[in-house]
Amino acid sequence: MRPISPIEAVEPSKAPKRITKRKLKKRKKSSSPTMRFLNGVLAATLLISVILVILHVWFEHKITVSGPLSKDKLINISKGATEHQIASILEREGIVESRYLVLGHQFRDRLWHYMDQHEMISLKAGSYSFKKLSSSKDIVNIIRSGVSEVITVVLPEGLTSYEIVARLRRNKKLSGDILNIPPEGTLRPDTYRVRYQASRNELINLMTRQHSIFLEKTWQKRQPNLPYKNAKEALVLASMVEKEMGPRDNPSIIASVFINRLRRGMRLQSDPTILYGKFGPSVTWGSTIYKSDIRKKTLHNTYQIDGLPPTPICNPGSAAVEAVLNPAETSYLYFVADGKGGHVFSETLAEHNRAVVGWRRIERRIRSAKKSKSGRIYLPSRHPNR
Repeated sequence: MRPISPIEAVEPSKAPKRITKRKLKKRKKSSSPTMRFLNGVLAATLLISVILVILHVWFEHKITVSGPLSKDKLINISKGATEHQIASILEREGIVESRYLVLGHQFRDRLWHYMDQHEMISLKAGSYSFKKLSSSKDIVNIIRSGVSEVITVVLPEGLTSYEIVARLRRNKKLSGDILNIPPEGTLRPDTYRVRYQASRNELINLMTRQHSIFLEKTWQKRQPNLPYKNAKEALVLASMVEKEMGPRDNPSIIASVFINRLRRGMRLQSDPTILYGKFGPSVTWGSTIYKSDIRKKTLHNTYQIDGLPPTPICNPGSAAVEAVLNPAETSYLYFVADGKGGHVFSETLAEHNRAVVGWRRIERRIRSAKKSKSGRIYLPSRHPNR
C-alpha cells in the first residue's frame, strides 16, 4: 500500500457516489418474482380473512338477536314457493327485519355445506308457528325442519252436511271456500288434524274418502239377513239411530228396535225424521214437535211414510253405523226417554204406554224445575219415540 502523506491524512475522503434511479431499479429487479407474488397473495389473504371474520361476527349477531315479531304468529308457506318468495313473506308479515337476512343465511350455509360436501337443507312449504321475538336464525331453522304447525278440527257425530260446511266456513284457520254442500250422510265425523290454512275443500274431500273407506269396511262385516238392500239404506238407519241416542244409550239396542219394526212392516215413527222433513238440512234439533207436524207428510217423516226415508238425516258416527250393521238381538218394538240420558225399552204397546206415562211425569218435573230454577234433570234434545 502506498503510504499516506500528512496532507492526505488530514483531507476528508470523497463522499460515496449517489445511487441513481437506474441502479435502484436494478436492485428491485434482483428480488425473486415468486417471493413478490407470495407476499402479495399473503397480504390479500390476510386482508380478506380479516374482512370475512368481521362480516361473520356482524352477520351472526344480526341473525341471532331478537326479531321484530311482537306476538306469536302462524303463517302458511304454499307449496312451490321459492326462497326469495318465502323471505319476502317473512319480511312482509313482520317476522324478520329484512328478507336479506334469510337469503344471506341460506347463502352462507350453502357455501359451508358445499365445502363439507353435505346436502343443503332448503326452506320447505308448510304451516309454521313462530314465537314472539324469534331470531332470524330460529325462524330459518324452523322452516328448514319442515315440521308444520297443525290445527285440530272437531266435527262431532250427528251434524248435517249443511251444519258441517257452516262450521268449516266459520273456522278462520282454514282457507278457501266450499263449492258444494256434500250429500247428506257422506261425511265422516271425526277429529281431524290438518295444517294451518288448509283448504276447506281438501278437508271435505278427506272426510268423504274416510267415510267411504269406513262404510265399505264395516259393511263387509255386517250380520246376515238385515232388512236393507245396500250400505246406503244402512246409513239412512244409522243416521236415525244417531239422532235418537242419548249419552247413556246402547246404540245397538236402539238399532234393534228399528230393525224389528222394519221386519214386521211397522212404521219407524222416529221424531228426528219429523224435524228433518220439516226444516231440511238446516234443521234445529230439539225444536218443538206439534201434532200438526206429526200429521204432515214429508219425504222423511217416518210417522207418515213406510220404511226408511230416502236419504240420511245427518252424518252418523262410527258407533251408530256399527250398531245398525251388528244390532243387538232383542224383541223391543218401542222406546221412550227416561230423563236420565237413556231410554226405556218395551216389547209391547201396553208396556210402552206405561213408560210414556212415567216420561210425562218427568216432563212435568222438568218444567217445574225450570220455573223455580232448581233441580238438575236431563232433558233430551229429541222427543221420545211414540
